[in-house]
Amino acid sequence: MPKAIIVGIGGGFDKVSVGERAAPPPGPGEIKVRVHACSLNYHDYIVVKGVWGPTEPRIPMADGAGVVLEVGPGVTEFAVGDHVVSTFFPTWIAGEPEVDSFATVPGDGADGYAREEVTGKVTSFTRAPKNWRHTEAATLTTAGLTAWRSLFDDDHLKPGDTVLVQGTGGVSIFALQFAKMAGATVIATSSSDEKLERLKVLGADHVINYRSNPAWGEAARALTGGRGVDHVIDVGGPSTLEQSMAAVRVAGHISIIGILSGISGALPLVPVLLRQIHLQGVLVGSRTQQIEMITAIDKNGMRPIIDRTFGLEEIVPAFQHQESNKHFGKICLAF
Repeated sequence: MPKAIIVGIGGGFDKVSVGERAAPPPGPGEIKVRVHACSLNYHDYIVVKGVWGPTEPRIPMADGAGVVLEVGPGVTEFAVGDHVVSTFFPTWIAGEPEVDSFATVPGDGADGYAREEVTGKVTSFTRAPKNWRHTEAATLTTAGLTAWRSLFDDDHLKPGDTVLVQGTGGVSIFALQFAKMAGATVIATSSSDEKLERLKVLGADHVINYRSNPAWGEAARALTGGRGVDHVIDVGGPSTLEQSMAAVRVAGHISIIGILSGISGALPLVPVLLRQIHLQGVLVGSRTQQIEMITAIDKNGMRPIIDRTFGLEEIVPAFQHQESNKHFGKICLAF
């Protein structure tokens, strides 16, 4: 019987267990997938940890990658043996955002991919990038697509633009890689000089230690000759937004992605008004955007940065590693 990780009602590491869950044969418009990898995100963490725990027993993890085992009647997009990766919003196919909850999100409102086999609708998957390992493909569903949408759909990043990324988590590193792929200049921040050196190796043009330089937004602005950066990837939330606004140019774009420092805080309106800043909330992206991202990846040959890989049954130690904030890039499960 295929294995599955189960998180009990309310969540908490002490409520995580290994169970069994059979995947039914695929019906019309469905495929059956042997899942081989997941990647960890902050959203998965708060579900499993119990910050936003499930109201019923739940299989966690939004990001899953694997191989098609069977296809149901009428399925023409996939064939047995295809390598696929999950979608975050299976019902948001294209166009403007049309979801405002986590009701359909795998690992939250619906069962996710911390299991060996799953049957789902065709729209729950796209093809994986060519020649990528399953662990690499599993990094795209949440972190990769969030960065891609922020830079190329909500904004229209072009060569010569300047992007500010915060920290060394999955979204920020993907944003750095995509921005360099597009010919942009990247300013990266971290509290670790060691991590800053690694960001430079990945292509960051300028780095700022935000612990030793709390006014890092002004420092980033100075690096642009006082003009300000074109785009900020803000993953911190309340504690970082003020400096993000200090960094961005007039009519620049701030993608509000993370809530690492909390879910509420003061919003200084004067700089928003004076600089006419675009503040855009970002919650991953559509299936079409994911397909476009993977097409670009196939043409450019980039690879994701994976910090460490754990086994399926090591899901709690994997999240504890995430808690330590020592990681650089994505943390994955492989099974």
